[in-house]
Amino acid sequence: MHTGLRLEFSRLDEHPAGRLRVGLSGGLDSCVLLHVLASDRRARSRGLSAVHVHHGLHADADDWAARCAAACAALDVPISIVRVSVERDSGEGLEAAARRARYGAFASGALPGDVLALAHHRDDQAETFLLRALRASGTDGLASMRSWRPDGAGWIWRPLLDRPRIELEDYAIAHGLSWLEDPGNADERLDRNFLRHRVMPLLRERWPHASQAFAESARLVSQSADLLHDTDRAVLDSLRFQGTHDLDTMKLRDLHAARRARLLRLWAMQCGLPPLRGVTLRTIDEELLGSRHDATPVLRWGGFVLRRWRNRLHASRQTAPWPAGIELRWAGESPLELPGGGQLALNPPRRFPHPLLVRGRCGGERIHLPGRLHHHALKNLLQSADIPPWEREQLPVLWSGDDVAAAGDTLLSAQLQEWLHHEGTTLHWRRAG
Repeated sequence: MHTGLRLEFSRLDEHPAGRLRVGLSGGLDSCVLLHVLASDRRARSRGLSAVHVHHGLHADADDWAARCAAACAALDVPISIVRVSVERDSGEGLEAAARRARYGAFASGALPGDVLALAHHRDDQAETFLLRALRASGTDGLASMRSWRPDGAGWIWRPLLDRPRIELEDYAIAHGLSWLEDPGNADERLDRNFLRHRVMPLLRERWPHASQAFAESARLVSQSADLLHDTDRAVLDSLRFQGTHDLDTMKLRDLHAARRARLLRLWAMQCGLPPLRGVTLRTIDEELLGSRHDATPVLRWGGFVLRRWRNRLHASRQTAPWPAGIELRWAGESPLELPGGGQLALNPPRRFPHPLLVRGRCGGERIHLPGRLHHHALKNLLQSADIPPWEREQLPVLWSGDDVAAAGDTLLSAQLQEWLHHEGTTLHWRRAG
């Protein structure tokens, strides 16, 4: 019987800045991990605490939260209990929706540099590998779970990933731990439970080391995936327009389809977009990259928008144009919040001689630019200045009486520019999305 679990802390020591938190469900695995870490001075020195996510999906959820709090109190470990609302009709399934809500709760309480320890073990890894193989996953999917991976401004650490569950059971019994049994774990209508209770025992009957073999395969695939990622990142950087996330569509189209798909998935992850599935990738190939050169195709999905414009592939959150008739007064002394999430500000703040009116574009506006003798059509100037169409939809137009003072922070009238220079300030427009 295994009565001790020694954890490898070297990777944790490489990230000394943040706190150490444990995701505590109340089940066997997380209770063991909490006990092991609470018994270690290095973990204690990192401000060890626990996080329990209250999904509200089970009648005993309140009792589970209370028992987790009691277990932490007995170990003198602070605990945060975070209540979440799980979308039951999201179309992704209850398991996936609960997982997304759980990781969202973990992230909401994280500070830069924090390390979140999760109790996944070798048997979990084997199941994940098989499930992803059954979904015809590629290299990234078959790499399964990583013992360390970045998560927002912090890290996720799975210190038990190379340990079989039997070791955790032995440890819990030897130390007299109590834990919760989620009745949902017996529901074989769920894929993972069916695999755990029906398939894996049958595989181990013939191949006793099946879990270890699948977990080792996941580790080997992850090594290959890491090598591919290094190459992908370098190629992706070569496709970017300087200072932006936008990609050069001409160079992108010249790549092999498989490489292009990998790069687009990585790009989506870096941009904070939802994962790009096969059908979305095909749509990007056919409608955004495959359309005629003078087209400006648009793809909307998951609250985001992908656009191709002048050989650039651009991604942003979906935003609505300015509502018709909206007119805001701005004195300049404090930032002005705009419809859709944008903002206007003077840096440093100053007070305009007279408040400006801020509206959306309505067409026909003209502006007198510095060094010009005449007024010019705003539409033509926006095109000449390469202001992309998604910014034009949200463009705030600043008016001083009957004259256009500025369009965003790019086109400034002669009068406004002179005033900004005199006051030693600059106009900034934070784009929505």
